[in-house]
Amino acid sequence: MPTRTAPPDPTAGGLTTETARQRLEVSGPNALPEAPPTPVLRRVLRQLGDPMILLLLGAFVVVVVTGDLADATIIAVVVVLNTAIGVVQEVRAESAIEALGRMSAPRATVVRDGVVRTVVAAELVADDLVVLDAGAVVPADLVVTEAAALMVDEAAMTGESVPVSRDVDEELLAGTVVTGGRARGRVVRTGAESGLGQIAALVAGTVTGPTPLQQRLSRLSRTLVGVTTVLCLVAFVSSVARGEAVVASLILAVSLGVAAIPESLPAVVSVALALGAHRMAQRSAVVRWLPAVETLGSVDVLASDKTGTLTEGRMEVSRWWTPKGPHDVGAPGLVDADRRLLRDVVLCNDARLGADGTVVGEAMEGALLTAAAHHDVERAELETLWPRTQERPFDATTRSMTTWHAGPDGAAVEVTKGAPEVVLELVVPDAVARAAHAAAQALAEAGFRVIAVAEGDVLVGLVAVADPPRAAAAEVVAACRAAGIRMVLITGDHPATARAIAEQVGIVGPGSEVVDGDAVARGEHVDRVDQIDVYARTRPEQKVAILDAWREHGAVVAMTGDGVNDAPALRRADIGVAMGGRGTEVARQAADLVLADDDLRTLVAAVAEGRRVYRNIRTFLRYALAGGLAEVLVILVAPLVGMGVPLTPAMILWINMLTHGVPGVAFGGEPLDPADMEHPSPRPARRVLDRTLTRQVAVAGLLITAVSFVAGWLGPDRGVPTSTAVFVALGFGQLSIAMAVRAPRHGVGWRGRGLEAAVVVAGLLQVAAVLVPPLRDLVGAEPVELRGLALVVLVGVLPGVVLVAGRALRGVVARLV
Repeated sequence: MPTRTAPPDPTAGGLTTETARQRLEVSGPNALPEAPPTPVLRRVLRQLGDPMILLLLGAFVVVVVTGDLADATIIAVVVVLNTAIGVVQEVRAESAIEALGRMSAPRATVVRDGVVRTVVAAELVADDLVVLDAGAVVPADLVVTEAAALMVDEAAMTGESVPVSRDVDEELLAGTVVTGGRARGRVVRTGAESGLGQIAALVAGTVTGPTPLQQRLSRLSRTLVGVTTVLCLVAFVSSVARGEAVVASLILAVSLGVAAIPESLPAVVSVALALGAHRMAQRSAVVRWLPAVETLGSVDVLASDKTGTLTEGRMEVSRWWTPKGPHDVGAPGLVDADRRLLRDVVLCNDARLGADGTVVGEAMEGALLTAAAHHDVERAELETLWPRTQERPFDATTRSMTTWHAGPDGAAVEVTKGAPEVVLELVVPDAVARAAHAAAQALAEAGFRVIAVAEGDVLVGLVAVADPPRAAAAEVVAACRAAGIRMVLITGDHPATARAIAEQVGIVGPGSEVVDGDAVARGEHVDRVDQIDVYARTRPEQKVAILDAWREHGAVVAMTGDGVNDAPALRRADIGVAMGGRGTEVARQAADLVLADDDLRTLVAAVAEGRRVYRNIRTFLRYALAGGLAEVLVILVAPLVGMGVPLTPAMILWINMLTHGVPGVAFGGEPLDPADMEHPSPRPARRVLDRTLTRQVAVAGLLITAVSFVAGWLGPDRGVPTSTAVFVALGFGQLSIAMAVRAPRHGVGWRGRGLEAAVVVAGLLQVAAVLVPPLRDLVGAEPVELRGLALVVLVGVLPGVVLVAGRALRGVVARLV
């Protein structure tokens, strides 16, 4: 039998500090490849590429050519404001994730100048001698030069959930974790050349598609630009036909175009997304890509892994079985068979417990030590009484580990622990073995990972180990269901374990179907993916196939993950969510959202922010398009009813700057309406300007148009010229709509009253435009009498009053019915 390997001398060999410095200058840092920073000019051009902004820029050129500098100034202010907000928020979002990456910068233990020291992993170079102990993260691709019972968890790279043994001359990949034993390794590849770096580069080079919000707004922009172009042509032709000068008609047409489009929509979207990202960051959810904030609101399927997400990510012993019967870990009254089992799982074990109870080594073995310590079976005492003389480390092929020990008075014991189907083949096939087979099967079906322990050919017992569900897992699943989100479990674990966890947290009921990864690979169940909630034994490419099947069914899918093997699925999902605490760097780079606290409850809060963003953008559109519709109708209809053209181009631009500017942007910070959490935001295929929103825009726009004409007819008899009366009523009509469609206020503090403050400021500026001579000259208004002005203002706010009263009446009727 192999003898126990003596600890290597870690101070032997290694590079000198000077040699390492020189090589670092040549090879560069041992860091994952990063995308080059986006130049400011490119960011600006991306913001200016929005169709509505392009239309404004066209209007700007026209008014400059015609010499209308006042209108040109107003348009320029709008464009500059929108662009600046978008660029600033992009930079802030990227800075947030960079800060997170700096917080998690890894370190490595290395031999330099014959001395073991700790350095930043980025400083490693080829031929560095790295020292690895249990719990260490492999900092670069290494070739093992010395090893003792080395076990490595390669799940982050391969998805393999069981640690594998590695020996001299074998490679260790960067990002994997040493779970047991000791080793030294020589660095052979660093940074982008390492296996980890190549995967990161592949993921970084993947092109992602547009988000649901981008799809909707792109369609809306094309529609609005097309309609606006037609309206401008109609206005221009009509004006020329009435005998107006060509230049004046052109300016009028341009002004109508400005009135028809919600030019502050890009700014509103940027502010809504930025505020959502800021609120998420306060809840430990860091957004890597700003549009992902709104995408969360559209999610209706959440594909979650198990370990560390729905479960604690730690192993613990729940019960065990001996020939004397079952025993719960916390129950008193141990018999000799129980103590014998606990002794053996401590002896055949390479993990260590720290003074504070933390595990150094493989999690499964740590769980065994913890359970034994709970019953006062201590490793230190046993190692004195039963010193290890030989060992055969755990092997993934044999799925077992064996140790030999010299006992008191010359006694000796051979202990083997491993998978039940392996260990039970080694023992005498008697009644005890048959009972153990049945017990192991029952424990596996209950969701436990079962370990069998034997002394030679005598079965000692079975230990049931589990990764317990997080305390809040069931709460998260229930919250997702209440929010209209279907939760799907995708794991590499055994089907029985996957089903048990899914049942415990409420994803499925007892006896539900579980599909394994091989069936997915064969293309089975793809056409009925919406009937399956649990997938087991899945490999990375199978996770991608499952997500693709859901997306082909029209679902908006979020995917959670933490390993390198999760990166393709995180990238393929509509929104990838990485665990920031225990997750790998590649997973964080592939994701759109990073949960710094590894808590899925944070994801539920982030979903709420996404729906809040979508609702606020939609509410702004209702408000802004209604105002634009009213302005267009006033310009086109007024000449037909004998009012001529009541609005000057400057008046139109002034109203748009006031109503679409500060109040419009304030919509981005509106509080969440609890009703929004009952259903996901619409899927990407649904137009943002749907029938409901179109009807709401039409009603509000017609109300504003009506009060504008009423004010134009009543104004002259009360000292307010028609043009000025229409101008004032049109502005206040839009502001009253803003107050009517705002989100419900339930205990919102003064910081949540930004919209009300913006409306008040805009209202004061609208009044100032007809009372302050310089402003009055700028917009082309005429002097007014104060009593007449007050009447026009009261008429102007009627649209908002009518909408609020109508909503209250519908509520009363609904309660009565």
